Amino acid sequence: MPMMSFRSFVFSALLALGAAVPVRAAVPAVGEPAPEFALATLDGRQVALRGARAGGPVVLVVLRGFPGYQCPLCTRQVNEFAGRAADFAAKGAKVVMVYPGPAAALQARAKEFLADKQWPAGWELILDPDYAFTSAYGLRWDAPKETAYPSTFIVGRDGTVRYAVVSKTHGGRTKVADVLAALPAAAKP
Repeated sequence: MPMMSFRSFVFSALLALGAAVPVRAAVPAVGEPAPEFALATLDGRQVALRGARAGGPVVLVVLRGFPGYQCPLCTRQVNEFAGRAADFAAKGAKVVMVYPGPAAALQARAKEFLADKQWPAGWELILDPDYAFTSAYGLRWDAPKETAYPSTFIVGRDGTVRYAVVSKTHGGRTKVADVLAALPAAAKP
């Protein structure tokens, strides 16, 4: 009989005892329903995916948040997206950016992140305290000094993922032009 690792032994014992074993969610793929969420903005307003997508497609950008520093690549990505805000508006898209991190200092870190940015009207920055959203979307980058895999989704009005790019590196960010090109197809029912 092969030797069982300690981790496998513990997992098997927990299952045998009927214990709840955490399971990492899979990243929602194109054609699948996007997991619903309701998260707060910096000013405490709740933003729910269901409400956001009522007016058209939602461009959902997952940032790295504060993994011990403000991510310069997130700053560049946000600035590139914000520079094309009129193009997103012309396509009827709502842009929602997710800022994940530990709950204790998340609000302060998110304010610090936005301090030097021109935030377009109608766009949302929502906070993901303790990685609830990040985990539900299978995006938790669980390594030292990491938070979430930088990702971009387009969710159609029907709640279906129409576009999905997940980067397993810091620099593999979605290009704004690619997202804008994918929007006409995402707007169709």
